[in-house]
Amino acid sequence: METSITSLGVGAEAQVTALLGQGCSFQRKLRTMGIREGKRLKVVAIYPFAGPLVLDIDGRQITLGRGIAQRIMVRVED
Repeated sequence: METSITSLGVGAEAQVTALLGQGCSFQRKLRTMGIREGKRLKVVAIYPFAGPLVLDIDGRQITLGRGIAQRIMVRVED
């Protein structure tokens, strides 16, 4: 099932399938942080009131705002 990161719960693991940002600077920013197609990630924390999400990618924790996280599509692993 393909969905955005914002619909996942804490502890969920998924694989990145697409980056839906319009510009190359958006994709370059995410790729610099280690977020690219095929990467596995885990949701570590979700802050309330439309706060950021904390993701674990390759053993590093990355904080993303909801606006950016909504544009990252993932496939949930069973």
